[in-house]
Amino acid sequence: MTDPATLSVTLVDGYVDEPAHFGVPPYISTYPRYTAGALVDAGVPESQITYHTIDELRDEKSKWRDVEDADLFIYVGGMTVPGSYVGGTPAEPDEVRELAWTADGTTLMGGPVRFGVGEENAGAQDMERDDLDFDYLAMADVEAAAYDLVHGGLAGFEDRYRSNEELARWAADGAFVIEQHPNHPDYLICEMETSRGCAYRCSFCTEPMYGDPAFRSVDAVTGEVAALYDRGARHFRLGRQADILAYGGDGEAPNPDALHDLYAGIREVAPDLETLHLDNMNPVTIVDYPEQSREAIRTIAEYNTAGDTAAFGLESADPLVQEQNNLLVTADECLEAVRIVNEEGGWRPGESPEDAPSFGEGSANRLPKLLPGINLVHGLMGERPETYEHNKRFLHRVLDEGLMIRRINIRQVMAFEGTEMAETGADIAKAHKQNFNAYKQEVREQIDNPMLKRVAPVGTVLPDVHLEYHQDGRTFGRQLGTYSLLIAVPGERELGQSMDVAITGHGYRSVTGVPHPLDVNEASMDELTAIPGIGDGTAGNIIVDRPHSELDAVAPEAPTEDFFSAD
Repeated sequence: MTDPATLSVTLVDGYVDEPAHFGVPPYISTYPRYTAGALVDAGVPESQITYHTIDELRDEKSKWRDVEDADLFIYVGGMTVPGSYVGGTPAEPDEVRELAWTADGTTLMGGPVRFGVGEENAGAQDMERDDLDFDYLAMADVEAAAYDLVHGGLAGFEDRYRSNEELARWAADGAFVIEQHPNHPDYLICEMETSRGCAYRCSFCTEPMYGDPAFRSVDAVTGEVAALYDRGARHFRLGRQADILAYGGDGEAPNPDALHDLYAGIREVAPDLETLHLDNMNPVTIVDYPEQSREAIRTIAEYNTAGDTAAFGLESADPLVQEQNNLLVTADECLEAVRIVNEEGGWRPGESPEDAPSFGEGSANRLPKLLPGINLVHGLMGERPETYEHNKRFLHRVLDEGLMIRRINIRQVMAFEGTEMAETGADIAKAHKQNFNAYKQEVREQIDNPMLKRVAPVGTVLPDVHLEYHQDGRTFGRQLGTYSLLIAVPGERELGQSMDVAITGHGYRSVTGVPHPLDVNEASMDELTAIPGIGDGTAGNIIVDRPHSELDAVAPEAPTEDFFSAD
């Protein structure tokens, strides 16, 4: 019998992206944390558990020795929705196989990878179940498998789901693993689970495979936040649930009191948190229970941090596609849900929510507290050329009505065994690939760009932008949070630092900006010319005539109060 106290365990995070769960850096998902906690609960000392991300292994070949030498090697990962990523690159199937081949000890794989893998992590893929040459594939909870495997002397386990009582222990016990993440502590956001499973059964979604919603208690969630906070975490997202409005209820109707207790409790145990965001909010809940939803949304906007996004799963505005795929809301209903979130959460910090404009003249120079985002999926059953027109009409209605949405997520379906899309697979998505690409570009040009100007106008200040990489003489960075804007700043600055940035221009899904406040007596030519109203000639005069003490005289036609300081 193997003594757990003598085991060495290496845990590799290949990253996850699920309909209601995200774990690509700067996010860390629940999987590695809960698995580490289960190992500790089973008797493995914290000091004998090594955590690496897949990007660490790519960058530092010496860390593969930890995979090779471990008595137990555990891989967690899997993508069940496609995406594009800046902070990290999810593990590809061939890399996961190589991990299994490298490990000399017992190998265990789990997470959403259990639903299947394709040739690559992309949309329009048919996914198949594959153990990728691991000794064990956890077909239920990988944390429960890890616990049982260690308890059983590495001789095997039966697939099962953990209980909420186990989870309460494992979530707190596994908080230590964040200290081994390369982004810790300053640029790491912890994905938090309030529930999993879904009361509805959309044709393509893997979330219903977890069953009906099972809610964690307020004490369990806040206890986990407190444990992570004690380990240095300051950024949190309530992203692991199908619908934040359903928290503490029957799976469908909102429970505003429970949501208030949750948010207030998080603020109490993490008083100096820097990010508190969410992800999924079901528009059908808002439509079916408008008054309870309004109360809940007001609570979220009171306790969260600015720039928060509630992802709406419209998926398609085409009535035929909605009917054939068990989708939940019509385009008209989703539009009403967009209105309600704008009314209750679309105010900006520094305003009075009741009477201040959310954009335009007189609005505060910060991102709104809470806006909806729209998810659209293509390649679903019943999709036809008219589908693209239905979607574009819906988006134009949002824009023309003066409403705000934070982002539009357009993707092609990944078809998994166990969903209704399994039989159709990716055939429709592949057949419509050319139409899809042209339509996506049209949405970026006609909707995304003007919407971004509305949500984040010139002069909007984005605090604590973390600088990530250089490209074409500029430095790119993001804030921590849900669907953060990609921001380009002139010049190649030291990476890893944070700065406040004021927006100067807009792309389709990204913005340009300059440090805020910008010292007029130190600013570079590129920084000055990035500001609207300042061309090369004015910028040259500003530099030649330094030092300046009066901002109004620097560039009378530019919004100097939004950008400059003069020391």
